[in-house]
Amino acid sequence: MSAELSGFKRFLHWGPITALSIIKCITLTTLYMNSMWWPPNISLGAFVNQAIFLMLSSLATFNYVMATITGPGLLPLKWQPQDPSVTDQLQYCKVCEGYKAPRSHHCRKCNRCIKKMDHHCPWINHCVGWANHAYFTYFLLFSIVGSLHGAVILSCAFYRGIHRYWYLSRGLVHLATVQFTVYSIIMCIFAMGLAIGVVIALGMLLYFQMKSILKNQTGIEMWIIEKAMYRRMHYPDLDEFVYPYDLGYKENLRQVFKNECVAKGVGVEWKVIEGCDQYTLTREQIAQKCEKRARTRTYKCIRKATGSFLPLFSQGFRVCLSPPCTDEPRLRLEPEDIIKVTRFRKHWLFGERVVDATELQKEGGEAIKKKPLRGWFPRRCAIELIQPSQPITSEEEDCNEPERSNNGKLDKSKKIANGNVSRRKATHQQNGHKKSN
Repeated sequence: MSAELSGFKRFLHWGPITALSIIKCITLTTLYMNSMWWPPNISLGAFVNQAIFLMLSSLATFNYVMATITGPGLLPLKWQPQDPSVTDQLQYCKVCEGYKAPRSHHCRKCNRCIKKMDHHCPWINHCVGWANHAYFTYFLLFSIVGSLHGAVILSCAFYRGIHRYWYLSRGLVHLATVQFTVYSIIMCIFAMGLAIGVVIALGMLLYFQMKSILKNQTGIEMWIIEKAMYRRMHYPDLDEFVYPYDLGYKENLRQVFKNECVAKGVGVEWKVIEGCDQYTLTREQIAQKCEKRARTRTYKCIRKATGSFLPLFSQGFRVCLSPPCTDEPRLRLEPEDIIKVTRFRKHWLFGERVVDATELQKEGGEAIKKKPLRGWFPRRCAIELIQPSQPITSEEEDCNEPERSNNGKLDKSKKIANGNVSRRKATHQQNGHKKSN
């Protein structure tokens, strides 16, 4: 799904269609049942009750539409920092052919780098990030409150409706106002279930969103911090990692919630705490990726992989019954393809297919970009190479360049990653020497 879709076309997707259908189903059913249970024309309280519900429903719909149309903020293609000397502290995106600004990440669904990316939300058919974070959070809030209000109205109307004949038998005609038909009672129960489900599901999501906003962290940055703590448990000699963007809960809230809900600045530079700089987090990311590359294993495809999520006919029931619980892409492989594997499951592997110069010239760079180069594939389709036929990748070569911290000292995390890569190079040279002898 392209990140550059027009506003209307972005709603032509199962996510927005489903979300808007749920909102309107709850709203219309609640209004219909409320017109029998507590009609707005009988008293001031009834009028205020329906007005509040309509306001909550309208605000939820407005913020939903604005979160979808506004988008998270796309980093320009081929983006370069103003100071070329800091490029060694930034990650490079091969797809966008530019560097990733601090707190920016590439979304494989939108196929673009996103400013301050939190996550890709299929319900708005877009990412949640720097520009639309406030709209998305307000949408969650008003949807929860409005659905809770609707659930109360539907529950009261349902109670009145199923006791209608009891009220009539005792002369309480003024309470026997809700009259059910087969379709209306089905819609009432269905809408009540949807409203309760929305309160529970979006309530949990709002909790995690507010937790991250109060700490000025995105979902991706939480994972980076967790890995940073894990690295320092295993390597106590590493310098202490300090998250640079936690400015206190008041300032953290101001960065997301503004008076006009419009994101300030350009989404590239951020306020940091004392003792940190704009690239403190990106240096940690680079160090983590270098260690990950150092642990990479090389596999060779021996059996065609179709790229299907459930390759029943080509791989059998055992592989299909234990798929990775993720929506990450599946790789389509041909025999003799080389894959750099970084994650391992019992029946599946995750890695990046190595594109050689011959394939690049044959199909062209644009054609290669459109194919998923990273993803999951069945383990039985490949074997591990004890003596890899492919050289160390360019990313591993980049890891050999020493990264220095602000005080000019060599970063200890780089020393660890460089040592791992150097040992791999020595092993490759030794194996090649033995083979020649």
